[in-house]
Amino acid sequence: MILNTLRGRLIASHIIPMLVTVPIMGIALIYGLGNQVVLDEASRQLTRQAVLVAELVKDRPDIWQDPTTAQRFVDHVNPGMGMNLELLDASGRVLASSDLTGEDTLSQSMQATPVARTHYSERLQTMVADVIVPVIGPNQHVIGAVRLTDQLASSYGTYQRVRYLVVAILLTGFLLSAALGWVLALDLQRPLQQVTQAVLELSDGQRLQALPHQGIRDIALLTEAFNTLSERLRASERNRHQLLANVTHELGRPLGALHSAVQALLNGADKDVQFRRELLSGMDEELQSLRRHLKDLTLLDRRSVPSSELKCHPTEFCSWLLAVLAPRHVLALDKGIDWEMHIPTNLPTLNMDPVRMGQALGNLLHNAIQYTPPGGKIIVSAGVQEDTAGTIVWVRVSDSGPGMTPEEQQHVFEPFFRGNSLSCSPQGMGLGLTIARDLVTAHGGHLTLESAPGAGSSFTIRLPVQIEPYP
Repeated sequence: MILNTLRGRLIASHIIPMLVTVPIMGIALIYGLGNQVVLDEASRQLTRQAVLVAELVKDRPDIWQDPTTAQRFVDHVNPGMGMNLELLDASGRVLASSDLTGEDTLSQSMQATPVARTHYSERLQTMVADVIVPVIGPNQHVIGAVRLTDQLASSYGTYQRVRYLVVAILLTGFLLSAALGWVLALDLQRPLQQVTQAVLELSDGQRLQALPHQGIRDIALLTEAFNTLSERLRASERNRHQLLANVTHELGRPLGALHSAVQALLNGADKDVQFRRELLSGMDEELQSLRRHLKDLTLLDRRSVPSSELKCHPTEFCSWLLAVLAPRHVLALDKGIDWEMHIPTNLPTLNMDPVRMGQALGNLLHNAIQYTPPGGKIIVSAGVQEDTAGTIVWVRVSDSGPGMTPEEQQHVFEPFFRGNSLSCSPQGMGLGLTIARDLVTAHGGHLTLESAPGAGSSFTIRLPVQIEPYP
């Protein structure tokens, strides 16, 4: 059914009002132009002619006394008028007539004012206008009347043409309205059909391309919403592929090492106590690596850390910070990296989750050690400052690694992102900075980055002294 479609409804919304208004407008225009303009103008013109005739006969008493004289006057005047002329006496009796049409004469007594009427003649099958103008004598009494009768043939023809013209104009307007409704309906339906088709293709995994912006503002907003959804799905698809590749690589490497160690033990390597210890120690490190990757993936699945999962309690920040830095200090020295710390002893006590915050800072330190080459330097500093939000405790981790370009800095906190300058290291899934930022944010703080290509990177954690974790 046509009304079950958007196009049908839009076309009907244009046509139905026209179906109601066009006949009403047509009747009003035809009546107004016919009766109020054409016929009324004809009656007024006929009245003016009758008044002129009345002016001619009011000073001729012989016409009202002798019917023969009256008839001669009518025969002399009427040929130039082209209509029926009658002279009536004061009682309404016909004294003279140019061409009796058979129409009834007025039976009422003569009035002092002109009487005009327009009616349809059953005898003549046409519209007829009658005008009776009284003739006032010298004593200010009605001595007779002049009656003019016109069949309004020319006026009625004009009236008929006007009616046809009005009908043609209204019919043309109706057709134009229907055509306009059809065009507008198609213009609205086309982009909606494209969006609908794109959504269906998207649900089947066939389309991820953006749609062009077209149509009215509401349609453009719908298209923009679809394009945003499509872009997010593309990003999700890229992240999924990246996650699969990273997980395969990062889990495959330690699993391969574990498999090699197990094979060595099965082939008799366990007979050498020292070698066995080294193999088991290496296997333990690989298992720790697996646990770290699985933990990162778990945190990634819960990107937004709710405050209910933070086990916050008063923590002496300086002691906590030194405990977190100690094992990383050893790792940096083992790699040949110069380690420098600037930690004040008067740092305040914070209400925070030391384990989660230790994980966030540990990820920053792990990246600094990983991307700083031997002979480089890592500087860890901390301090207290006053901010518009109150007292802020900050911790900064700076390294002399390769640094990052401005474009890389825009995406560095996105999951799985690994910039060109970081591709020299095959380890990691690109989740450390994402997890660190989410943990700092859950504590009500901020994690910022300052970097430049070839000049290293500097990550700064800023935490309010009165921590109120986000809900």
